[in-house]
Formats: sequence, structure tokens, C-alpha cells
Amino acid sequence: MKLNKLKIGKLIAKVPIIQGGMAVRVSTAPLAAAVANEGAIGLIAGSGLKVEELKAEIRKARELSKGIIGVNIMVAVQEFKELVNAAISEGIDLIVAGAGFSRDLFTLGKESGTEVVPIVSSVKLAKISEKMGASAIIVEGKEAGGHLGTDKAMKPLVEKIVKAVKIPVIAAGGIINGKDIAEIIKLGADGVQMGSRFVASEECEVDDSFKQLYINAKQEDSVLINSPVGLPGRALKNDFYNRLENEEVTTGKSCDYLCLKKCSHSFCIMKSLIKAQEGNMEEGLVFAGEKAHLIEKVLPVKDIITNLVSEARKYLGGESEDE
Repeated sequence: MKLNKLKIGKLIAKVPIIQGGMAVRVSTAPLAAAVANEGAIGLIAGSGLKVEELKAEIRKARELSKGIIGVNIMVAVQEFKELVNAAISEGIDLIVAGAGFSRDLFTLGKESGTEVVPIVSSVKLAKISEKMGASAIIVEGKEAGGHLGTDKAMKPLVEKIVKAVKIPVIAAGGIINGKDIAEIIKLGADGVQMGSRFVASEECEVDDSFKQLYINAKQEDSVLINSPVGLPGRALKNDFYNRLENEEVTTGKSCDYLCLKKCSHSFCIMKSLIKAQEGNMEEGLVFAGEKAHLIEKVLPVKDIITNLVSEARKYLGGESEDE
């Protein structure tokens, strides 16, 4: 069995891997460009950025890479449409959208010729996405880091959805190494989306303490929290999580960010994610996938992708389409 290219509309990625778009300021231009330079698809996280900031990140990524660059924008954010339009105006290759479902996105994608890839967690939503013109879909299970749209495991979802749609299916959640990639390809998926593995890369612009939390994590450190977004979120235990559990983290009804369309105000998700990116573990929430504890080293993106591809081919028993 071969490790094939990933085809999304008019885009063709040599390596069938999409690097997850992790906010806030975890997936930025240097990381996305480094991934794209290796033949995979790099994503910039638009959530938590202002319109001009997102434009600047896209321009920077274009300067660093001629590969495929996309954005991931949460439907739940207040400026969703403005951020989408900003990305389109910069000629972004594809738009990935999760934490909600936007019918308007498909219209914007069609009008601009931009590939639209929604994140789904059900057969029903997969079929609706295909009918509305999605170029591909990302099927995310409960094993993923960040905000979750389901409590169901990823692999059974992928098996069902692969049979239900004809557009490319990309699996996400709990994929950390080449063996995981091979298992997903064998289920019929066209590619994978991986976030956590790329956090522990030299090009990821988070504080070293953020990366070390991944490296030092144990299996039991993967936990679920109730996010103000209105969805559960998968994170790693740290000082902030302990304070959250002890109800020591509070916020009023006023907000400095106004980042979400709807917010429970249980705590400030924007502030906590920014603090984590800066390395403040007492005030910072660190999202991570269920298998982040398996990551052992911080490596350059080039080495990460080389290792993933080599291991995936070994378990698939075949070569790539180019060989």
C-alpha cells in the first residue's frame, strides 16, 4: 500500500499531512511555512488574531515558502467572516473551519476559488459539507487537542464517513507518529491532520516551557476542561488547570477581548491561551492531543516529517506515489 499525495480541489500536497492550526499564536507563519516546504500543508491559526495580524502572518508565510499555506479559523469567533475575507484577499490556498459550522463559508470559497475544508464529527455534517461544496473534510475525534465537537473516537467515525462521502477525508485526533498515519490510511482516509507533534518543533513560536510540558507529560496528564466557547477542550495538566479545578480562576461579565460570538465567561479563554504561548503556566491553558505524552523530543519540522513519512511507509509496506 502506498503513501499517496493529498489532493484537495486543485491543490496537491506531496505529503498527506496537514499541520493543525492551533491558536492562539501557536501555529504561526514560521511553522506553517516549514511544513509547507516539506511538501505537506501548513496552517496558520487565525483565531485570536486581528485582521491585519492575520494578513501579516500570511504574507510572512508566503515569503518563507512556495508550498501550500492555509488558515484555520474557528466559526465561534466574533470576527470569523472578517478573518475569512482577509485570508481570501491575501490569496490563501485553503480555509479550515471548526468549532461551529458556517454555510456562508462555502459561498465565500466558491466565489473566490478558495478550497474550503470544514472540520466535522458526524456522518450527517460530512454529507452536508459535501453537498455544499467542501473540497475535503477533516474528521476529528475526541482524541484531538483543543476544542472538541464530539465525545466519539476518531477511527470509527472515519470508517463511517469514508463510506458516506466521495470527497477526500482527512483524519484528526490522536495521530502522533507514522504508525498512526499508516493505520488511518488503511481505514480509507486520504490524509491526516496533526497538531500536537508540531508544537514540539523548533519552528513553533511558543515558549519553551509550553513545549516541555508536552515532552514531560504522562498519559494521565491529558484532561478535559469546560471551555467558555461552549465546547469541551482537551488540555494538559499544569498550574492553570489545577487552579481551574479548584475554582480559583474567575472572570466577570466584562471582557477585554470580545473574541467569541457566545461566551460563558467561566474564564477568559483568550487570555489563558495567550499566557500559555508566552510561557506563563500559572495563568496559561495548554491544549494538547490525547497522545502528546508519546512525544519525546523537540525537533526541526524537516526531521519530524521525514520520520513520519519513513515510519508510515514502513507500516504500509509501500512507497509514495513518486517512487
